[in-house]
Amino acid sequence: MTQSSKIYLGLGSNLGDRQSNIVQALQQMKSQVTVEEGSSFYETEPVGYLDQPRFINAVCRISTQLPPLELLHFLKRIERRMGRQPSFRDAPRPIDIDILFYDDLVIESPELTIPHPRLPQRAFMLVPLAEIAPDLIHPVLKIPIAELLKGVDSSGVKKSRAVFKRP
Repeated sequence: MTQSSKIYLGLGSNLGDRQSNIVQALQQMKSQVTVEEGSSFYETEPVGYLDQPRFINAVCRISTQLPPLELLHFLKRIERRMGRQPSFRDAPRPIDIDILFYDDLVIESPELTIPHPRLPQRAFMLVPLAEIAPDLIHPVLKIPIAELLKGVDSSGVKKSRAVFKRP
């Protein structure tokens, strides 16, 4: 049996029952990944396209034996099954699952970029990530997540009353 990788995923939803959508996505992942830890849920303002409902966001640490591209395809299938439609960047969606980090790999391909290229500017991902992995070092920037968080405005990120439960 090969070694499982340590991966951080960002999850977000702003259509339908947002919290339930994230929980459902985590449940669907169980066939291929182990969810090891999760952040609190956070209510966040939309970024990019602003004329849409607020998001619920969370981050989780998973392990899997899937290589990065297979993991991406697996997560995209979950998004499609849950009703995500192809649309414009930052459009409203029932579920969004992003690979933030995959071990300390750095990948730049037309289909996949790891670490997530916009993570350093995204408070809605940095706040929950800093909750569960403040000392995690960004493999390109060589900066801990807690330090990256200090460089963004996180005033639009509010902890939700909802609680992350491991599926």
